[in-house]
Amino acid sequence: MRNLFCLVNLILLVSCHSNPQVEIKTTEGIIIVEIFEKNAPLTASNFLRLVDDKKYEGAVFYRVVTQSNQGNNPIKIEVIQGGLFSDERVEAVDPILHETTNETNVFHIDGTISMARLEPGTASSEFFICVGDQRELDFGGKRNPDGQGFEAFGVVVKGMDVVKKIHALDNTNQMLDTQVMIESISRINIE
Repeated sequence: MRNLFCLVNLILLVSCHSNPQVEIKTTEGIIIVEIFEKNAPLTASNFLRLVDDKKYEGAVFYRVVTQSNQGNNPIKIEVIQGGLFSDERVEAVDPILHETTNETNVFHIDGTISMARLEPGTASSEFFICVGDQRELDFGGKRNPDGQGFEAFGVVVKGMDVVKKIHALDNTNQMLDTQVMIESISRINIE
């Protein structure tokens, strides 16, 4: 029943054609993400501001979390993570208030884009895309001990094949052996 609720919710979110879309052009291909501004206003506006201000120039996908590279962690997830990567660049971006999935109703299902964080209220520029449903990343989930989950704010509408290709690349301790360059991130017109 929970999965059916999420599917209906996702269909309602995606069917709203007023949502902005963002193209993430990588050396492995293009990913198009629909951003849920109305559902996740704080997180979406932060991401779109960084896109519009061209802050993601020189960004990369640098981390993959797979079933086989999480050691003894009992709560396994599968994501690819990207962003500014260097501490100096990340720290230059102001963090945003934590916006939970129980506030936004945007859940961590296949293709969801969300913000990476340490403590609640520390998300700024780094983001990840879910490979498969990752409900332990939602509010109340057990992946993070604080139970606050992560800040989901959109979904991949084209290019999950590219996400999966990146997810399958060689890595050492979750860090890609060769980072995937993000050539550009920009808004696109919805047709």
